[in-house]
Amino acid sequence: MANKTLTFNDLPQVVAELRDEVVGMKVALQDLQKGQTKQRMERVRRTMNVEEAADYLRMPLNTLYMKLQKGEVPGSKPGKRWVLFNDELDKWLEVKRKNAVPMTTEEENDAILASHRRKPKTCEW
Repeated sequence: MANKTLTFNDLPQVVAELRDEVVGMKVALQDLQKGQTKQRMERVRRTMNVEEAADYLRMPLNTLYMKLQKGEVPGSKPGKRWVLFNDELDKWLEVKRKNAVPMTTEEENDAILASHRRKPKTCEW
């Protein structure tokens, strides 16, 4: 709409245009959210062997084996070989950062609720 004065008679047309724009924006947001959730589903819980994890972390293979032996890197050894998950490695990297990544509001609320528990008062009767 260009800079023109609106009259009462123009109101239904303007409201209809605004409604169409809002509906279009809503559809676009839903499409974006579907795409993001699909990407998250693809990224979640992919198993890796030690060589893949070393490439993923850009870390020498011997260093990764040493850290796995010490328990510094999250991984499990169900048999003879180590199994690592990419989402656990991402969390481990985030924890080891010097400048922590800010938490989302949901994560902050969960952390606050988890840390504040009411303890029973000891009453002497």
